[in-house]
Amino acid sequence: MNRKDIRTVCMAAIICAAILQETAADAQQMLTLEQCREMAVSTSKTLQAAEKKKEMASYDKKAAMAAWFPEISIVGTYQYNSRNLSLLSEDASDALKNTGNTVQGDIRDKISSLLSDPVTGAIIQSSPELLAFVNSLGTMDIAGPLNALGAEIDNAFTLGINNVFAGAVTLTQPIFMGGKIISYNKIAALASDLAGAEYDAEYQAVLWNVEQAWWQTISLQAKVDLAQSYADLLHMMEHDVQALEAEGMATGTDVLSVKVKVNEADMLLTKAGNGLILSKMLLCKLCGLPPESDIMLAYDTSDPDFSPQEVPVKSDEEIFAARPEIRSLGIATEIYSRKVTVARSDMMPKIALTGNYIVTSPNLFHGFSNRPGGFFNVGVTMQIPIIHGCEAMQKTRKAKAEAEMTRLRLEEAKEMISLQAASLRKQDEEAIRKMGMALEHMDSAEENLRTATVGFNEGVIPAQTLFAAQTAWLQAHSEYIDAGISMQLSRTGLLKAYGDLTERHGNNACPAE
Repeated sequence: MNRKDIRTVCMAAIICAAILQETAADAQQMLTLEQCREMAVSTSKTLQAAEKKKEMASYDKKAAMAAWFPEISIVGTYQYNSRNLSLLSEDASDALKNTGNTVQGDIRDKISSLLSDPVTGAIIQSSPELLAFVNSLGTMDIAGPLNALGAEIDNAFTLGINNVFAGAVTLTQPIFMGGKIISYNKIAALASDLAGAEYDAEYQAVLWNVEQAWWQTISLQAKVDLAQSYADLLHMMEHDVQALEAEGMATGTDVLSVKVKVNEADMLLTKAGNGLILSKMLLCKLCGLPPESDIMLAYDTSDPDFSPQEVPVKSDEEIFAARPEIRSLGIATEIYSRKVTVARSDMMPKIALTGNYIVTSPNLFHGFSNRPGGFFNVGVTMQIPIIHGCEAMQKTRKAKAEAEMTRLRLEEAKEMISLQAASLRKQDEEAIRKMGMALEHMDSAEENLRTATVGFNEGVIPAQTLFAAQTAWLQAHSEYIDAGISMQLSRTGLLKAYGDLTERHGNNACPAE
């Protein structure tokens, strides 16, 4: 078999491997960068928690609105008492209950006194009818009815409080609370905006992590393809050197040198493949897919095009307006300013309108009655704080200090973000220069490899020179990939610094294969 036949067999093997790879790719899940971003956003637990925080803030905002409306409450109570109340003393009560006995005894004593008297007794006894009448008075039952009447009078002076029921409906309408209600409503609205800004920050963080994982995977996939091309070159060279050795045009040392390089290329391909697997696992995790998912990125790594559009320069004010971190600190500063008003309200008078309807059983509205009876009242209450160890004043001073501290943090964050944007612009310019140098280096390496390959095939260049050209070609292509990925990440980082990571720019859309 001559050299031409060996090359034909190798090319056929490469074509068959490519066909098999395309067939396997049909069973893989093809993902674009935009799909990865959408999947990461929809499955991120951090974003879901931030969404719940926004929901909680909306509930707090509605709860703060309730302070404008009157508060209505119902109170009910029951109490059992072991004794009743009496308006009479114990002696008076006993006297009333025994009124009949007392009167009956007094009548009998009077009759006895009359009969024993010599004058009145003679007169009574001289008349049978009068004597019968007097005797009838002594035997008449007066005690029973009078005792009953006395007991009834005694009961009328006894208040039955064994079972006491009471209930009240209370309405309280705040009129002036020292500005606390207005401030609380404003704070709740600002807290809702703050939760939205924090969600935007988490959203951009998720997108940034996905973009980093995506371009890292693209880089490793491109280096796997590069390592495969390098290994194919060396395997083809191995066949060529073995054929030359059979024809006596190469030595065994040349064959061994090629085999060493082939082994190095295979090892490099294995390492790159392992790194690609781990990078895909990370990307799957960020996208909410099982780590073992078989995915394929919709990007032509065999001929990568690293040419994103220019990111327009923004002023500091535009960056501050777009960055969720600055919005968060700005809202926090305003919240703490409102907290100063809340703390100061403790030193202000408070006025509220009150209304009550009270029902009791027993009641005293028309004498004492065990039937339920009620009444209503309406009034205005005012509370004017005088002094409580200057507590409110100290709280106000603390709130002012917190507001000033937050304002200083905002100013510092603006300075750091301005510095970050300027630094990333410099990095982007440096990445563009490196990309230009990498392209020039790659073109030179391509031409050097072509010349070395022709010279080796003609037998005028030794294998070591071809090895050096192949190594330079591999390094030039690797540097081109690194420069391209670095430029993509610098552009993505610049978009994040500008607060525009949610927008797609240029080649970031990632052309499908």
